Amino acid sequence: MKNLKQSIAALGICCAALLSTNSAFAQNADGFVDLIDGVSLEGWNIVGTASWTIGNGLIVGNKPSGFLVSNKTYTNFIIKAEFWAESNTNSGIFIRCQDPNKPSQYTCYEINIWDTRPEQAYATGAIVDLAKVNPVPKAGGRWNVMEIVANGSHFKVVLNGEVTVADGQDSKYASGPIAIQSAGGVVKFRKLQIKPL
Repeated sequence: MKNLKQSIAALGICCAALLSTNSAFAQNADGFVDLIDGVSLEGWNIVGTASWTIGNGLIVGNKPSGFLVSNKTYTNFIIKAEFWAESNTNSGIFIRCQDPNKPSQYTCYEINIWDTRPEQAYATGAIVDLAKVNPVPKAGGRWNVMEIVANGSHFKVVLNGEVTVADGQDSKYASGPIAIQSAGGVVKFRKLQIKPL
C-alpha cells in the first residue's frame, strides 16, 4: 500500500512537471499565457471550412471561411498577438463570443484584420460596429503586433505601438471564448497571448 501511494505521488509530480512545461498554457514571467504553441491546435476547436496549417511556430489560415475558437471563456484581459496578413486578407480576432459554434461580428466583438475593408473606418485595428480606426493603418505584407484590452465595458486596441481605437464602450457581452478568423487571403499568427485583468 505504501508503494502504491508513493507511485501515485510520483505520477502526480511528473504530470505537474509536464503541464508546467506545456508552452500553450504556461504562464510567462510577465503574467501572459501563450494560447498557441505553433505545433498543435490544443485548446482550440475548428469551426467552419477554413484550411488551417500548423508548424514552424505558426498557425496559418489560407482559405475561407472559418474560425479557431478557444475552449476557454475569458472576461477581462489583455491580448497580445503577432500576425502577418496580405493586404487583401480578411481576418480578425473575435472576443467574448456568445456562441462558440457560430462566431460573428453579431455575436462577438470583432477586432478586424482587413486593410481593404470597403468601410475603411472599420478596417484593421477597428472593433467592428463599435470603435473606428483613426488614422486607418495598413498592416498588409508585414508582421504586426496588436494589443487588445477588454476591461468591463472599456476596449482599446493598439497596433504596432499606435492606439488605433482610443476608447470603445459597450456592455453587451461580458465574457466568452476567443476566436481567430480566416475569411479570405493568407493570415499567419506566430504569437497569441492573454493576461487576465
